[in-house]
Amino acid sequence: MNFINKIVLIILIGVASCKGKESSKDEPVSSVRSESEIDKIKLTDFDDRPIDLNQYRGKTIFINFWATWCKPCIKEMPSIQRAQDILKNENVIFLFASDETSDEIEEFKAANDYNFNYVLAQNLVELNIMALPTTFIFNPEGKLVFSEMGARQWDDKNNIDLILKIKNSK
Repeated sequence: MNFINKIVLIILIGVASCKGKESSKDEPVSSVRSESEIDKIKLTDFDDRPIDLNQYRGKTIFINFWATWCKPCIKEMPSIQRAQDILKNENVIFLFASDETSDEIEEFKAANDYNFNYVLAQNLVELNIMALPTTFIFNPEGKLVFSEMGARQWDDKNNIDLILKIKNSK
């Protein structure tokens, strides 16, 4: 992403997001997307190797789009860590996708004690991610069944139940 596009994206995200609004409702804010949505997500590891999300077929995929500078993103991370711990035996994959540099994310990792699978997001604009944090949850069939902008208390019983319901959906 060139410098100008990155600045525009940061401004748009800053204006549209990070208002600190937490949600505890059971249902997603936005509508369900098509099954091919998983193929639109372009993620890489820190060595620029593409990550094929289809390798997780049969598992629930929780993708949190975040940034090191986003206060609501940082605020929800402890609850995501606890949710990840609660669901460790449930075939749920947690991915933390940012379009920042690997150096910025590595610096964040070093300063914070989270057991997260950090990845690089290559196409936030194409995915229409207008605010951070944004969370996508795919069911085991690879269908996007949850998409929401804003922070949640992910270890709340209602949210754990939501993830388990998605895990068991077809």
